[in-house]
Amino acid sequence: MSKNICVVGTGYVGLIAAVGLSDFGNTVVGVDINEEKVRRLNKGKSPIYEPGVEEYLHRNLQSGRLRFSSNAAEGIRSSEVILIAVGTPMDTDGTADLSFVYQVADTVADNLNEFTVVVTKSTVPVGTNAAIRDRIAERSGKDPERDFAVVSNPEFLREGRAVQDFFHPDRTVIGYENEKAKEVLVDVYRALNLISVPFVWCNLETAELIKYASNAFLATKIAFINQMANLAETVGADIHKIAKTMGMDGRISPKFLHPGPGYGGSCFPKDTQALIKTGEQFGVDMSIIKTVVSSNSYQKERMVTKLLQLMNLSDTDSQAFAGKRVALLGLAFKQETDDIRESPALLVAKKLSELGGEINAYDPKAIENFKVEFPNVQYFSDCYSAVEGVDAVMLLTEWNEFRSLDLEKIASTVRSKFILDARNLLDITEAQKWGFTYQGVGR
Repeated sequence: MSKNICVVGTGYVGLIAAVGLSDFGNTVVGVDINEEKVRRLNKGKSPIYEPGVEEYLHRNLQSGRLRFSSNAAEGIRSSEVILIAVGTPMDTDGTADLSFVYQVADTVADNLNEFTVVVTKSTVPVGTNAAIRDRIAERSGKDPERDFAVVSNPEFLREGRAVQDFFHPDRTVIGYENEKAKEVLVDVYRALNLISVPFVWCNLETAELIKYASNAFLATKIAFINQMANLAETVGADIHKIAKTMGMDGRISPKFLHPGPGYGGSCFPKDTQALIKTGEQFGVDMSIIKTVVSSNSYQKERMVTKLLQLMNLSDTDSQAFAGKRVALLGLAFKQETDDIRESPALLVAKKLSELGGEINAYDPKAIENFKVEFPNVQYFSDCYSAVEGVDAVMLLTEWNEFRSLDLEKIASTVRSKFILDARNLLDITEAQKWGFTYQGVGR
């Protein structure tokens, strides 16, 4: 049986949930305080670049199952299921800022009607869903067993593959306390049951920690392979053969064993920090995750050091790099997204600018977002224009178009032939054929 659903927050998580749940046959209103965003969404314009999302947006708007509004109270009153999908950004001390989550909880408390299931999609630390339950009960005077229920339903969406991940997830995790709420969620996700997606039913705390544990482990794999790459590079080994052979072991798997300039994005950086803070709160040693965080910061900074060494410049002489121009190819933290949050390119651009360097930049999707942080960088509409007259080229994002660059053409337009390939996209022999001094990561 279809449900009336209100999704509060139309950012990355909320938008995917809104279009996905409406495509399952539910009637969905997406709520956001940004009226201009709401207006654009109702016209079928996505505020983010995510492959496939506008197709589902158009289809469900046209069907009448999906609409967007800036009136949270009205959306909540007209719905039996409320999804909290607002941001939980990292605070200055590394903890998750839950102020937006609690604001939504208060609005829910003020507008409860019949039995309502409040579903937390936002990534929140252990204990948050219980706090939401208690907060709503206290503010509304309603019974959390009879009048409403709070459910933890963390998302596991990969940017660039989010639509695919929503409709074909590896698993769906639902932390609950109330059997009536479970019945409601079974209806909401009936389409996933029909394709035999595994469901993990557990308590609130388990669901909350599953999300953090999953992201922290993936971040750990990235940090590990980057450290191994740095060692391989130093001793003359090939990290690709090492990683491939490691991945043949079923206990390890090849996923996330790709060396590079460090992880970024909206999840891994803030979730690892939040997990460390949770450990500190409960007096539990989180030294492995602390090492992952520091190792990732080091890896990003190492890209700048590698570039200077590649160009035979001292990384301690602040004047050595002044006036050099570098082309940054790839600004998003990964391919198939316009998201630059915690992107390695941010730190690289900052460090090169501080050293007196000049920057040309190109990315297929992320330029407008990067301009907000670096308005004085020179931006280009294609990679070949970006490399003209530069002293070095840095490849920072694994966009497919960078895998088949015309190195002969680039060689004829650059000022100096240095390439730092932080994603190992190019063929070493081909780069050397056209006179480039080339270096990747771990090879």
